[in-house]
Amino acid sequence: MSQLQMVDRIEIKVLVDNVTDSLSSTPHSVTREWSLLESRGMRLIGGGALCCANHGLSLLVTAYSGEKERTLLFDGGPVDYAVERNGIRMGVDFGAVEAIVLSHGHWDHAGGLPRALELISQGNDGTPVPLYLHPGMFELRGVRRPDGSVMPMAPVPLPQEWARLGAVPIVTTVEQLCLDNTFFISGEIPRVTAFEVGFPGHVRQPSGSETWDADPLLVDERFLACHVRDKGLILFSACSHAGIVNVLRQATEVFPNVKIHAVIGGLHLSGPNEAIISETVRDMGAFNVDVFVPAHCTGWRAVNAMVREYGESAVMPCAVGKMYVF
Repeated sequence: MSQLQMVDRIEIKVLVDNVTDSLSSTPHSVTREWSLLESRGMRLIGGGALCCANHGLSLLVTAYSGEKERTLLFDGGPVDYAVERNGIRMGVDFGAVEAIVLSHGHWDHAGGLPRALELISQGNDGTPVPLYLHPGMFELRGVRRPDGSVMPMAPVPLPQEWARLGAVPIVTTVEQLCLDNTFFISGEIPRVTAFEVGFPGHVRQPSGSETWDADPLLVDERFLACHVRDKGLILFSACSHAGIVNVLRQATEVFPNVKIHAVIGGLHLSGPNEAIISETVRDMGAFNVDVFVPAHCTGWRAVNAMVREYGESAVMPCAVGKMYVF
């Protein structure tokens, strides 16, 4: 992927995340929610003026090269009102979104995208935008409960439904470049490590079947990357069901001569995967990443372990309404 173009800087606005936190101190490259909202016109602090946290993730990423801007939406959070409410309060110009990536087929990343597409269409006079999808994300999915029953998840709309909503579905398993080669979208991530076993208890129901098959690996999940001049790669991994170490391994194979500067997203080291925190944090250190921005499904135990291992200057916890600049 040598055609990936370097950019001068990127801004990442957190439209949806599990956490709200506008009080903890942050480095100069991070703008806290209340400061961002004040810059957008907030004159009275109150519940109605603030963003809302939800279980999910949505990141608005804008890359700057000279006077050129390219904006991509990475996931849409779990529900329509979250991406709309937070986007309005943060002053997001949805009409500027030129492409969308759905990282994998789970409700907490796809549920807000239909409303986001409506807002994008309203803002760009109905111009369809490319939406990058994986063919494996459309089967019904669920989680097996301790009694053996299955709690189904809300399904991801089919490509033809996305098209009706104003998207141009690009359904593929292979890596892609988009927006003038500004962003890299990975293909399927090889599973190499022995300890990263995916999402325990995750199941899927193949089309036309009434049975639930084990599906811990979630092979449809992909990562996003951008190359910032004088810093290196910024990696976006929404849930890291492949395992964040496997994500880092794949990134170094695709871009063998480019330093990984930052990783932002969910590391899925909560719940049953708390058992692999120590191995994960240990092996992440081999990649010499400068900054980690743990979000969404990472879990507080993993965040604490990362701070103990790498120090506070290398770990910038995510929260809704924040803006990160690299």
